Formats: sequence, structure tokens, C-alpha cells
Amino acid sequence: MASIIKPPLVSLTLILASLSTGCVRNLSAPQEQTVTPQAQSSNTPVPTPSNPPVANSGGNPNYVAQVVEQVGPAVVRVNSTRTLQQPTNDPYLRRFFGEQSPTQQRVQRGTGSGFIISQDGRILTNAHVVDNADTVSIVLKDGRRFDAKVLGSDRVTDVAVLKIETTGLPTARLGNSDNLQPGQAAIAIGNPLGLDNTVTEGIVSATGRSSSDVGVPAERVRFIQTDAAINPGNSGGPLLNANGEVIGINTAIIQGAQGIGFAIPINTAQQVAEQLITKGQVTHPYLGVLMTDLTPELRDQINRSNVGFQVNQTTGVLIVRVAENSPAARAGLRPGDVLISINGNAVQNTEQVQKTIEGAQLNNPLPMTVQRNDRSVAVNVRPTQLPPPDAS
Repeated sequence: MASIIKPPLVSLTLILASLSTGCVRNLSAPQEQTVTPQAQSSNTPVPTPSNPPVANSGGNPNYVAQVVEQVGPAVVRVNSTRTLQQPTNDPYLRRFFGEQSPTQQRVQRGTGSGFIISQDGRILTNAHVVDNADTVSIVLKDGRRFDAKVLGSDRVTDVAVLKIETTGLPTARLGNSDNLQPGQAAIAIGNPLGLDNTVTEGIVSATGRSSSDVGVPAERVRFIQTDAAINPGNSGGPLLNANGEVIGINTAIIQGAQGIGFAIPINTAQQVAEQLITKGQVTHPYLGVLMTDLTPELRDQINRSNVGFQVNQTTGVLIVRVAENSPAARAGLRPGDVLISINGNAVQNTEQVQKTIEGAQLNNPLPMTVQRNDRSVAVNVRPTQLPPPDAS
């Protein structure tokens, strides 16, 4: 658990943009979050399709139609079923059995989107689209249907890789999300509200939105923000640039807002997919600290409060909390420590610290220097794999 605390300006509720009977999952903006990194690249890359790019939007009024013509056949509908156990509503049974009354099964059906990345049937989508699914099936734009296998799913980044058994499939070409700039064209294709093959257009509104900005406590992604319309059912579908290249995976919207949607950058998704394909899981180094950027105002607030420590510095990265039995606790880090350097580099902000943790090797010493009261203390933290969300 290593997080950024930011004072919430407004309370945001996000809808993961998948569609299912019952309810759409809502996530509230958290007070604390667990730092988990983006996945590191493996030796076996995800196949990158080589379709020729579409001419960009400059001077081409039909560029959206051309993008859709090229990429549309590679966008799929993802259907899933989940069996839920719920208490029976039979009043007679409840009368005799009370709280011990039998449960009954209910099948929940969900719909999301995805896109094909290899001609032999590998598909990228969101993890929450197929999470805990009993069955997953794929419907292509041409109407063909296939049973799908989940090769791997990572809740921390909300990326999943599916596989269907066929060949010669149309594929989507992957772009480079590291080069995005606000104002660039953005096109979303998916199956919102069960309306297959729906196309919306907008722009990239912002890049690098942190999980604390977006309010998704279980994910660690620097999100792309877009005003291209995204609705329940769009989850897992591609966000495309004007050249018809995938730049992100559509994943969430803010409830009640208009023109505010979020996508996982395709570079992050591709790195995660590589590990899911080769290892079946993703490495997420974990320290077990809650951090925040220091400001003079925050220092004064802490020193006036009864939090158990005092802070002398006005800048830097403050360790607010250390989880019990965590790598940070075993290394001797304490609440109130101010990070001075990590891995030999001077600390500037929490984002820099998170990036360093993301690139760390599990169980290898990660050297840090902290300011503790009036003295400098050197520690070596050995990151471990992030515990599952339900771990105690």
C-alpha cells in the first residue's frame, strides 16, 4: 500500500463502463489508495498488427469513417455470465429457517467490448468485464460467435486478455500512448447499452490522470481523459487516434457528468498483456506506505494535530502511514519520515517515487534515505508482490 493523498475538491463516483443486468458497479473516490505499478515488459511481446494507418484528420473530412471501416471489424462484443448466490425471498422458507434460509442462484449476464490484437484470436478488454465470469463468449462484427478463454486478468490495471480458437481474424493496430497531447482526435468504438458497433468522436482531454484524480481505488494507471462519449457497455473497447491506431482501452465514466471518460493507455495495457500471456499474472511491487507531497500548509496542519509525529520540512514526500508486517515496516520506515532519496536519486514528488517503485525488482533491496526529525536515516526496503485486495 503506497498511495498519494490529495484533498478531494469534489466527491466523484465512477461507473466502470460495462453493462450487466442488475447494477453497474460504482466506485467512490478513496481517502487512501494502494500504490501498485504499471507492469514491466516481458521478453515475449504482444503481437502488434501491421495494418496501414488511416490518413490523419488534417484536410480529410471522412477520416472517422475511414478509421471505422478499417478498425471496426476488429472490435468485438464480450458477453459474460456469472452465477450469484442470494437469499431466497420465499416468505414460508424465511419463516421456518430465518437467517439460515436457503439461498437461490441467479445468473447475471454482462456485456462489454474488446478488440482483436492477433489474427489467431487474442483479444484485449477490461478485467472487470470478465471478472468472476462463469462463461465468456465473443461476437464478431460479422455475426460469428466463439467461446472465449480468459488467458489472464489483472484487477490492478483493469486489463484482461482473452483467446478464441480461430485464425485469419481482422486486427487493430496499436499506437503509442506516450506521445499523446490534449486536443488530439479520439474515436471510441464499442457496444454501449447493447447497441453494437457504436462510434463516437471527441478529443483527448487530458493525459496522465492519476488514480487519485479519477477516484478508482483498486487501479494504478495514468489514465487518458476523453470527451468521446463512453457509456456502460463500452468497457474494453478501443480508443483510437486519427490514424486508426489504438491509444487506449475505454474503462470508466463519472456518473452524472458529460464528456468525461477515461481510458487505460495502450502502452500500459500492452505491457500488462505481455505478462498475462507469458506468466498468467502481473508483477506489482509493494512497499506498504501511504505517502503525500509536503506543503507548508500540510506541515502546519500536521504539527497542530495529534497524529503522533511532527514535521520540520516544508517540501518533500511525507510517509503518513506504514502498514503492519509490510516491507516498509520490516525495513524500519515510520510515519513522519520524509523521503530524501530513493535508489540514489533525489526525491521530487510522490509521482517520481511511484515510478521508481513500479520499476523495482521483487525482493531486491531498494535503497532510501529519509529525514527523521533532525537526522538522516538510510534504509533498504525489499518490495514484495502486492497482496490481493481481500488480504488481511
